[in-house]
Amino acid sequence: MSLAEKICLSAAFLFFMTGLLTGIWKYRHMARSEDASSPTYVDIAHRSSLLYSFAALLLAAFSARSVLADWVNVVAAVSALTFFAFAIGTYIVHGLLQDTDNQLRRPHRLGKRLLPPWMTGVFMMLLILGEVGGSLVLGLGAMLGIWQG
Repeated sequence: MSLAEKICLSAAFLFFMTGLLTGIWKYRHMARSEDASSPTYVDIAHRSSLLYSFAALLLAAFSARSVLADWVNVVAAVSALTFFAFAIGTYIVHGLLQDTDNQLRRPHRLGKRLLPPWMTGVFMMLLILGEVGGSLVLGLGAMLGIWQG
């Protein structure tokens, strides 16, 4: 098994466990709430963790079939998975702080602090490049592997 596959499978496990644990957190809010709801970002953290766990499995499958150099696959996997983790972490922080129900609403907040106007935009651009770029590299490497050979 390649290093990229190991990294992807490890991330899948961590994201899945995060999804299960945030599910308990979500349930506790729902059980205490009069309308059986949880804060927006508690719900988002739960669902995104589960979805990213399966996305990490898909990246592991792409890594296994990629014909690109091992180091390219590792960099691509780490890039995508790092930003998956940053996204989940951001959702958890907003869920804990209960500071917003829309992290992209201006002004951007983190707890009681206002973030510089440029910060969220820069983070989102890096996230897009990391997630889409890393996934694209692994996916193209896998497509070359299955359609050329």
